[in-house]
Amino acid sequence: MQGDSVRFIRPFGNCGLFAALAAAVVLAGFLTIGFAPPAQALPSFARQTGQPCGTCHTDFPGLTPYGRRFKLLGYTTGGGAYKTTPFSSRAAVDARAEYNKLLGYANEVAPPPPTGGEKGWVPPISAMLVVSDTHLATPMSPPTDPYKPNDNIIASPLSFFWGGAITSNIGAFAQVTRNSPDLVVNNVLPNGQPDPFAHTWTWDNTDVRFADTTRIGGLDVVYGITANNNPTVQDLWNTTPAWAFPYAGPPPGSGGNVTPSAGTMIEGAFAARVGSVGGYTMLNDVLYLEASVYRTLNFGQQNALGTDPIGSPGLFNYAPYWRVALEPHWGPHTLMVGTFGMFMDVHPWSDPNGLISQGTVPQSDKFTDVGFDAQYQYQGSNYWLTLRGSFIHEVQRFDASFNGFNPAQGSSNPIDTINSLRLYSSLALGGDNRIVLTGQYFSTWGSADAGLFGFDTNGVTPLGPNSNGWNAEIAYIPFGVSKSPGWPWFNARIGLQYTYYNKFNGTSVGAQNNNTLFLHAWMAM
Repeated sequence: MQGDSVRFIRPFGNCGLFAALAAAVVLAGFLTIGFAPPAQALPSFARQTGQPCGTCHTDFPGLTPYGRRFKLLGYTTGGGAYKTTPFSSRAAVDARAEYNKLLGYANEVAPPPPTGGEKGWVPPISAMLVVSDTHLATPMSPPTDPYKPNDNIIASPLSFFWGGAITSNIGAFAQVTRNSPDLVVNNVLPNGQPDPFAHTWTWDNTDVRFADTTRIGGLDVVYGITANNNPTVQDLWNTTPAWAFPYAGPPPGSGGNVTPSAGTMIEGAFAARVGSVGGYTMLNDVLYLEASVYRTLNFGQQNALGTDPIGSPGLFNYAPYWRVALEPHWGPHTLMVGTFGMFMDVHPWSDPNGLISQGTVPQSDKFTDVGFDAQYQYQGSNYWLTLRGSFIHEVQRFDASFNGFNPAQGSSNPIDTINSLRLYSSLALGGDNRIVLTGQYFSTWGSADAGLFGFDTNGVTPLGPNSNGWNAEIAYIPFGVSKSPGWPWFNARIGLQYTYYNKFNGTSVGAQNNNTLFLHAWMAM
């Protein structure tokens, strides 16, 4: 799962620390080149397609046009030296031919599949590990067990994946993750007892697809079915929340609560707490349409799968999700403009700790999210330029949580709104030894609500969900267009990320105390 923000005071005031971090980046890069042969992500996708990392990714997990079509076709496209499925490799090769016919502009980067000497089937299994050091502008206050107040070096998350074809028309991206434990103090309930629903192992982003191609009149059509566990995880573009930048962030325990507390529901509130089924189509490789329906798993199912049920706002029966995107492309240019949205009728938990009751209240809170997004990509001779923007508007109707109905619940207003804006730019330079420079402005704002967000330092003015600031990152990917020696299916991404806040949780007072510097090495194999 991805983190959202990071901290540091006096960005370069602590010269000794910064020099040490810079030296660590250089050393990690040297070790990666010299001893840990990196290459493609997911490595199982690379084995299946025979393509290097840079064919599908500008910066993993950021996708190229080719990478988006690989996902569109259900992770089933073959072309590598190994059998694509345990049942048939010929069908996968035929699918690849259809794929290239549909995507003429991808032929330059997609050499044809091998004609002979195919090896046996290898299960499409991969693993990744992120090792990081997080430096906080303001060290955490005791107690910080089992961590230090600052500069915690943590190996987390550790994930295992099934990534690739199951049959010639069915494929999956399925992730299981071990996260580092949270601070001990965060895993204690108000009664002083340990939280029985806190987990380190959990199921993570999962998307299982059926996909096929056909022709209707003059239209080339890709159509499919997606079943997934996180709204927008199935989306083809990195403008929607599940795969939005920053792609990695401080793990639990490394930096306390460095992420703003408020966001729209579609931005991860129900990630890994739902199941869905939906249908999608791409017409003439330009117009994408999708409609899905989500339902929350019950309390016991969420707990059994390693998610903390009480960490979500509650349960809903059925929530419709929709997506429309138009993606014209010409030469090295690709443009996308789109919209997406979701309606959730959420019944809050009747017991906020889940110990006495694991049910919900009869009344429900209603959340309507509508998003608009756009992306432009340009493929240069040895670089990628990507520009993205997304805006989400959420209307919140608190029929259950308005304190006029239920004083034990939170909202001071019967209706609130909240907005989320992200403006992103990235330049990926080079093929092998790729350097990726990324900057993003983010902002969340909405209704002032004392019940949800409290008051200002004077105790007079109600606060809102307002937070805004900047992310900046430099990343290094050793192999982008060729395979690494020794073990071709190893990949690495080394990044130094800084997050600066102008406003945090409704106020600019002390906002910079939440700034974070995050150094990480992301390895996949």
